[in-house]
Amino acid sequence: MFEFTIEATSSAARTGTLVLPHGTIETPAFMPVGTQGTVRTLSPADLKSVGAQLVLANTYHLHVRPGEGVVQRLGGLHRFMGWDRPLLTDSGGFQVFSLEGSRRVDEDGVEFQSHVDGSRRHLTPERATEIQWTLGADIAMAFDHVVPGGADEATARDALERTLRWLERCAARHRELADGRQTLWPILQGGTHLGLREEGLRRIGDLASWTGLAIGGLSVGEPKPVMYQMLEGLEPRLPPAWPRYLMGVGFPEDLVAAVERGMDLFDCVAPTRNGRNGSAFTPDGPVNIRNAEHREDPRPLDATCDCETCGTFSRGYLRHLFVAEELLGLRLLSLHNVRFLIRLAREMGAATRAGTFPRWAAEWRRRYTRSD
Repeated sequence: MFEFTIEATSSAARTGTLVLPHGTIETPAFMPVGTQGTVRTLSPADLKSVGAQLVLANTYHLHVRPGEGVVQRLGGLHRFMGWDRPLLTDSGGFQVFSLEGSRRVDEDGVEFQSHVDGSRRHLTPERATEIQWTLGADIAMAFDHVVPGGADEATARDALERTLRWLERCAARHRELADGRQTLWPILQGGTHLGLREEGLRRIGDLASWTGLAIGGLSVGEPKPVMYQMLEGLEPRLPPAWPRYLMGVGFPEDLVAAVERGMDLFDCVAPTRNGRNGSAFTPDGPVNIRNAEHREDPRPLDATCDCETCGTFSRGYLRHLFVAEELLGLRLLSLHNVRFLIRLAREMGAATRAGTFPRWAAEWRRRYTRSD
């Protein structure tokens, strides 16, 4: 269980399989985000129809509502949300630290005010681990200290050091709970300072025998070229046997750039959030379906796509739904965008197995950005 096998490589790109209690994941893979136990506008049947292998849920949100005890009494998170495939739960670190002005950090953990009812809550590394154990995800994330993408080196070091100390506590509590049905992954911090990230990686490796690694604290405000630079610097130093989860990344061009730099797993709200706002991913770049040019357009959103949206409805109809503020439009574009990223990940895996990833990526990028 939790074994990761690399099947092929092409330059730094990898494709492989990750065995989890609720199924086997083929990488690279995109995880739809089900923050509160649901991917917005999409049912579990929708997610299966577009090929989702793994869904992310959030510890913070499920802790404050409905509470992990409620989820446990209703059969655990898989049964609660009607999803029988693998689940990953984020620790809630990003959400807690985004509550600027309503939280207090100390060495023990974070005290914060619930956005739901205003109650004061205290989240420690041990509690974050216990909550995720109670929810019952296949993969739990360690509780980490997140800082903005532009944080100076002193601030980034402080967050890294605290994250490493908290990681030891998460690992100790997880070992006490462990019975083989869940694995814990560390999160690498260090901001945009490659030296800090290299140091953090060495120290994480000294703590335990991990089954995977998350790279956090990127895609949080820093310029994209800086994120790519961090990944390029880290990739040669990352243990090949660990699946690499780049947190919070989900725009098509970023997935291609990240796989190009050796990453395996991704999550982001971008496909569903953009879909709900009328923006669709296509091989020729994003399309704003609200634009008047689509009013009488009989074409599908994406002629290469096999999702329900593209196989059934015209661009003209989709535009009508958004102009008329019909809820079906939100679902249809969200469904398509998630399918687009899942197909994109599979295409990258196929190009990697064929040994042609660099050429495939260059061709994909020329079309997507409409550049010569």
